[in-house]
Amino acid sequence: MFVVRRRECVAVFKLNVVSKHITAVKRLLSKQPTCQTALNNESKESLSEWQQARPFKEIHRVNPYTLFFQFLPGGRYHKLDATQIFEAMFAEHADIYIMPGMLGRPDIVMTQNPSDFEQIFRNEGVWPNRPSSSTLDYHRSELRADFYQGVEGIISTQGEKWATFRSAVNPILMQPKNINIYFDKMAQVNQEFMERIRTIRDPQTLEMPDDFDKWLQRFTLESVSIVALDRQLGLLRENSAVPPEVWTLFQSMSDFFTIPFDLDFKPSPWRYIATPKFKQLMRSLDNIQNITLKYINAAMERLALEQRQDIARPEQEKSVLEKLLLIDKKIATVMAMDMLMAGVDTSTTVFIGVLLCLAKNPEKQQLLRKEVMRVLPQRDGKFAADALSRIPYLRGCIKEALRIYPLGTGNIRVTPKDLVLSGYQVPKNTWVSVVAASLLMDDRYYPRSQEYLPERWLRSTENDEGAEPLKPINPFIYMPFGFGPRMCAGRRISDLELELGIARFVRNFHIEFNYSTEDVFRTAIINLPNKPIKFKFTDIE
Repeated sequence: MFVVRRRECVAVFKLNVVSKHITAVKRLLSKQPTCQTALNNESKESLSEWQQARPFKEIHRVNPYTLFFQFLPGGRYHKLDATQIFEAMFAEHADIYIMPGMLGRPDIVMTQNPSDFEQIFRNEGVWPNRPSSSTLDYHRSELRADFYQGVEGIISTQGEKWATFRSAVNPILMQPKNINIYFDKMAQVNQEFMERIRTIRDPQTLEMPDDFDKWLQRFTLESVSIVALDRQLGLLRENSAVPPEVWTLFQSMSDFFTIPFDLDFKPSPWRYIATPKFKQLMRSLDNIQNITLKYINAAMERLALEQRQDIARPEQEKSVLEKLLLIDKKIATVMAMDMLMAGVDTSTTVFIGVLLCLAKNPEKQQLLRKEVMRVLPQRDGKFAADALSRIPYLRGCIKEALRIYPLGTGNIRVTPKDLVLSGYQVPKNTWVSVVAASLLMDDRYYPRSQEYLPERWLRSTENDEGAEPLKPINPFIYMPFGFGPRMCAGRRISDLELELGIARFVRNFHIEFNYSTEDVFRTAIINLPNKPIKFKFTDIE
């Protein structure tokens, strides 16, 4: 009875708030007719632009039968990754074309026109529809619906379901004070990884082993688990007994970023037939679900024990997981899964990209090291709480590396209204893919685009006086953490992890990579390592 009445009260409260808001807007418009006039003019301009645009059916449409066979063995696209496929298709067709839907997937308008990007993102609405992995959506909304019970996270959901979940976790994940409590714990993980590097590198060449990318994955999983699971997993400590389920979790998350490319992007009959790769992915998603739940239950038992022992921490010292559990166990569990799935392989790719850029640009590396040494005189010293705010060049180094080695090809939306893109009418509810990766290295949008220039991201007061302009021409091309309401919820966690990690790297080592960087990444759902990442790490004395 209490729960029902509480819901009724909440509903009445929301209704009153909405009614007051509508009344206020009406009052404002009645007092300021110029606002209404401006809106009317904008509507007229949009209608005129729509009427003058070419019809949707005139957008070049790729032949579905030809495309299907090009993905099969021996076909043009069979062995290409996503970036290579997009480059080939844009070169063959146009800057805007329709990729036909196949085997249950809808048609997608593909565009690499920056003017279209702005139109799409400025008109995405308050609940942006961003289709992601259909297989993940199937796993949570159908196959394991009994477990998720409508609480399906922020990766695969849309509309009100997404908005409800996001509004529950945003106040916790987007508050800097809630993330800053992990400063010392992440710094400790970084220090453990530096020591591990010294034990696994070749004692003569000082180079990393061929599987160094797997060690970086251990490092990022250890860092993310501090937040997501409120514990370290022991993946970096020498002679540490790592539970078997941790390795299962490790492999399952790798599957999540590799298999969906073949199921969701390439033609696949998984919606009609349970293919071997589909079965493997479902098992991996089950593993992530079950192992995460096990650790969440362990955290709850630990918190319950603390409560029985009258151990009470101040609000500002409570962990993210503890605060999410106070909202709802299901929300806490699913958010932990989303943080693990979205935060391990992505951070690994970013770390590799930044280290490659620093290795190939030793003068930039030295500038960064000089800045870091001002806040960290001793390589194994402790960062002061405000240290990262005093290293602006570090943020520039990370941002510029994300331009040169982006995480993926772009983004995707379902248009909530009629739009004009590249002079064509694109009706409401059309899937549109924004393919920006190839533009990040284009001089039309980034002056001296082939150069690694962290300075382009510094404020003018931090840059050399009189330096040539390096800022990007169009802000809608470079959006590594997304845009608007669907911006990455874990961005603050990622920023802390990357900034602490890269600072510790350059303070401990001179970084080299004495191999070609050509095809160093392959693109699946995101960019992933494509060859041995044999960095050379020489100690800084």
